[in-house]
Amino acid sequence: MSEHGLLGVPDAGAFLARLTRLDPSAPVRLRSSGGRTALWARLPWEVLVTREVAGPGPGDATVSAADLLAVLAAGGAALPERRDTQWRWPLPPPASRAVESISGAELTQLAAAAAGTLREIASGGMSGRAVGQRAVRDALLDHVAMVVTPDAGEPVRISQRLVQAVARMGFLGPRDGDPVEARVRVAGGWVGISAPYGVAWRQSVHKLTVMPMVGHPKG
Repeated sequence: MSEHGLLGVPDAGAFLARLTRLDPSAPVRLRSSGGRTALWARLPWEVLVTREVAGPGPGDATVSAADLLAVLAAGGAALPERRDTQWRWPLPPPASRAVESISGAELTQLAAAAAGTLREIASGGMSGRAVGQRAVRDALLDHVAMVVTPDAGEPVRISQRLVQAVARMGFLGPRDGDPVEARVRVAGGWVGISAPYGVAWRQSVHKLTVMPMVGHPKG
């Protein structure tokens, strides 16, 4: 029987617990390199999130996030049933560059403001008229929360999709913790926010591509 090979169980458990609250049926992809393993997942609003933990891992395998969380919670070592065909999304290139630093407090405020707007419109409508919550949510997620301009190159637009990802996955750490910084990163056509406890990525030009596959994509 294959083993999951994860040694950073608290870190992996925190990632999986947040993920399964947002999407109980989410798959998680484990990719190992150099004695560490990156956990990858796709959030319901089309953002990839990843966190690297200690341990040699299983190589490259996709399993149910809920199943893996249950194994870790029980102190088990077995890798849950593989579900490699459920992973249908490319990954960003491994090489990226940082273009700007942002305070964690600013990202938290941006995320909270959007969530507050959604609650307000859901309860009272917009200008006295009822509005579909899903339509409002999608509009808020597509909103450009900030634009950073590197010393060289085009401005980089950060959508609420990325801001919500780092906030709701807990990548900024506890609210009452020490101040933290995040970095805006670019890698090819991808834009990401790298925070102390994980990274969120989204393709900047077009939506994530659904890829027909037999094995894993090479991305």
